[in-house]
Amino acid sequence: MNIPRLHINVDHVATLRQARRGEFPCPIEWALAAEKAGAHGITCHLRKDRRHIQDADVIRLRGELQSTLNLELSLDTEMVALALKSGADAFCLVPEMRQEVTTEGGLDCKKEQARLRDVIPALTEEGGLVSLFVDPEPDQLDVARELGAPFVELHTGCYANRTGAAREQELERLMRASAHAQDIGLRVNAGHGLDYDNVSPVALMGGIEELNIGFAIVARAMFVGVAQAVEEMLELLPSQGEIDGRATSLRAAKN
Repeated sequence: MNIPRLHINVDHVATLRQARRGEFPCPIEWALAAEKAGAHGITCHLRKDRRHIQDADVIRLRGELQSTLNLELSLDTEMVALALKSGADAFCLVPEMRQEVTTEGGLDCKKEQARLRDVIPALTEEGGLVSLFVDPEPDQLDVARELGAPFVELHTGCYANRTGAAREQELERLMRASAHAQDIGLRVNAGHGLDYDNVSPVALMGGIEELNIGFAIVARAMFVGVAQAVEEMLELLPSQGEIDGRATSLRAAKN
């Protein structure tokens, strides 16, 4: 098992820019600085209401980034059509409601099976890796596998919003979900609400290929700059030895 890659979501940089409807701060320039500091990829969410990332941002990001561009999108027909033309390396399908502050909860794969059966192959044919942003529930994972999605991104919001014993319970739920996903042939990413205080246990679970983190890093960068904010998060990711040791412990516990 390898160390998770760090993908940084730049939506909140665009949110700040859109507060004045200007050109500054530029999410593309911020993304390039994050990439230079060691980020393995950049994530952005092109919403139907365009509250932060704009169409032109996606085009510029794909044109200027050297690393992976992961585009989050809803199942809305317009958004899917734009994604197909974006040139993004990866696509993460997420639920979207106009009144929400940020994405709340995972995609209901069971409810959305009909649309997903059309959208997943269409995005795959464009050469992008497709993931479904789901709650850590076995039934959602089973449907994701049946639909042919190669990846799921586990929604870590419930874990991030809990403390104490309740957080430990949510971590156990994430661990069980990750193990189940891998057992049935899914590759696993994780994200939502992760920050400098809670990321390490998730990164250490084993089998997580990518962590998507945005707000915490953008907020930290306001005080210490982009490079240091990214470097501090990278330092919290486990070493290969820690990952291997965790995997060995889990195998021993199962036996």
